[in-house]
Amino acid sequence: MTEFSQDDPAGDDADFTMTVEPDDAGKRIDAVLAAHLETLSRNRIQTLIKAGSVSIGGAKIVEPKFRVNEGNEITLVLPELEDPEPKGEDIPLSVIFEDEHLIVIDKPAGLVVHPGAGNWTGTLVNALIHHCGESLSGIGGVKRPGIVHRIDKDTSGLLVVAKTDQAHQGLAAQFADHGRTGPLERAYSALVWGAPSSLKGTIDANLARSQANRQKIAVVKTSGRQAITHWQVKERFGPSDQAALASLMECRLETGRTHQIRVHMAHIGHPLLGDDDYGSGFKTKINRLEEPLKSLVGGFQRQALHAGLLAFEHPTTGKTLRFESPYPEDFAKLLSALQKF
Repeated sequence: MTEFSQDDPAGDDADFTMTVEPDDAGKRIDAVLAAHLETLSRNRIQTLIKAGSVSIGGAKIVEPKFRVNEGNEITLVLPELEDPEPKGEDIPLSVIFEDEHLIVIDKPAGLVVHPGAGNWTGTLVNALIHHCGESLSGIGGVKRPGIVHRIDKDTSGLLVVAKTDQAHQGLAAQFADHGRTGPLERAYSALVWGAPSSLKGTIDANLARSQANRQKIAVVKTSGRQAITHWQVKERFGPSDQAALASLMECRLETGRTHQIRVHMAHIGHPLLGDDDYGSGFKTKINRLEEPLKSLVGGFQRQALHAGLLAFEHPTTGKTLRFESPYPEDFAKLLSALQKF
């Protein structure tokens, strides 16, 4: 019989211990736990195991497929619930422009824009709450105050945040229009593998969650959301244009979908350098490079993507604001090495 260490073994807010009986011997630990905890899904249990929340006899088990033995005492320690309302944190911000209506930030790579699963603290929102106090727009909700648009955690560059509801509404309308009738511009610099045969083009390919991996985005033919990226080759690196190792490209968005540039570039056969999610098949190319380029490319720990241009109409004054961000140090160093190839 399974014995629990608390009165309500099915609760999602308490720790418990169980002893493996003969019927469960030899089974996967995630399956055993799922069978005895109806309120926790197997996926949730697998996540807890990988996070180190499960142990046998005091030894942590981090593999969901671990096989248990009769008599094993399994302990699950559930993490404390995160505060759903983000708090201000003193995180340095690179402020490019700020007035009483909005703020433009040059976000470093590695900074998550807003709280979410696995990133409840240490986000741009936490930094903005500390910096702006009570002045952020409330339209985005408590977890996304003032957030009009996003860029990926490991993408660097510019984004604008609303400080008032009026500014939020005006900026949101411009981003929804994607610059078709107004001055909104978004341009990204990307370092990609290889080089397209032409110097510019447009990718019009719908995007949706991948059926194989829900954490990734995929090009789909019959569903999804329309996604359009305009690209232009700025520079090619290699022995010749036809045998280029890599290229510097400018990508301009006509829509703003999750991972849009990364997925679109991979779709045309030129994934971003450093993008393990969508360009892992190109890793073998790194071994053919000579130092120091080999170390720089192999050690680049993010997708080589920088949001370097942002322009929009100020939602209150009507003035067109245009901002440019220089390449961050890691991107600039990698670009310089490619230029010497």
